[in-house]
Amino acid sequence: MDTAEVLVSLLLVAVVVVSLLSNVLVLVCFLYNPEIRKQVPALFTLNLTFCNLLTTVSNMPLTLVGLVNKAQPGGDGFCRTAGFLETFLATNSMLSMAALSMDRWIAVVFPLSYHSKMRHRDAALVLGYTWVHSLSFATVAAGLSWVGYHQLYASCTLRNARAGLSPHGRTQFVIFTLSFHSLTFLLSFVVLCVTYLKVLKVARFHCKRIDVITMQTLVLLVDIHPRILELFPTVPINQHWAVVSKCLAYSKAACDPFVYSLLRHQYRKTYSDIINRLLKRSSLNSSGRDRQIRASSIIQTVE
Repeated sequence: MDTAEVLVSLLLVAVVVVSLLSNVLVLVCFLYNPEIRKQVPALFTLNLTFCNLLTTVSNMPLTLVGLVNKAQPGGDGFCRTAGFLETFLATNSMLSMAALSMDRWIAVVFPLSYHSKMRHRDAALVLGYTWVHSLSFATVAAGLSWVGYHQLYASCTLRNARAGLSPHGRTQFVIFTLSFHSLTFLLSFVVLCVTYLKVLKVARFHCKRIDVITMQTLVLLVDIHPRILELFPTVPINQHWAVVSKCLAYSKAACDPFVYSLLRHQYRKTYSDIINRLLKRSSLNSSGRDRQIRASSIIQTVE
């Protein structure tokens, strides 16, 4: 491995650690606090956390193995399954972000009618659409053998359009790729920008969070760039840039918990209460052990 590959590997390890810890913390807060579970946006947050955790424990380690070994991790069937899962999870998480932004837009712009416009039933219907949308694209890609090990990204994902496709097959792949990115990544980006700009007109204090979320979505667009270039066989693509773009896309899983959950007051209070309770319990256990030790010492002295 050269220096660049070592640095990218370390970056990927850092993303895995931060993503795992932060998303688990969001899940713990969700299970610990019943008030969070009662909120409608919690359904979108839970779905987003689910997607991020699965990506963290499945696709990220496989990409790391592919980068270190410079070879496909596992057999063809295993890699195709991982590619299907990555396509599904990436799509689902992006649509979950769009759903969260629409929920906040309704909450800020229509505060008096929010509870009638966004109910748990409505949120369930939106989540149902995100799953159908995500499964549709992932199933089409897997059914036409367009997922597998991609040498350029060192990961199991959508395959390169240049890899042995017939003219008809290549045309289908081009249509699929453009549709996939337009109806998922680009659509979510537009929804994020439009909804948060409308929120900005109502509440100026949202400006900082808008910048964070918009920048996060721009980072995801970095992953689109080399994939779109694959549609033009004469355009060279640098492998280091491709792997870095994959790491940047993965970094979304590490950023989401902070952008949508952990920086909010309710979540901060919840995990602070959890930490304080654990510290208190640890202190009580330690005091109990000290009393037992002192009692044992006194008994031994008397004997």
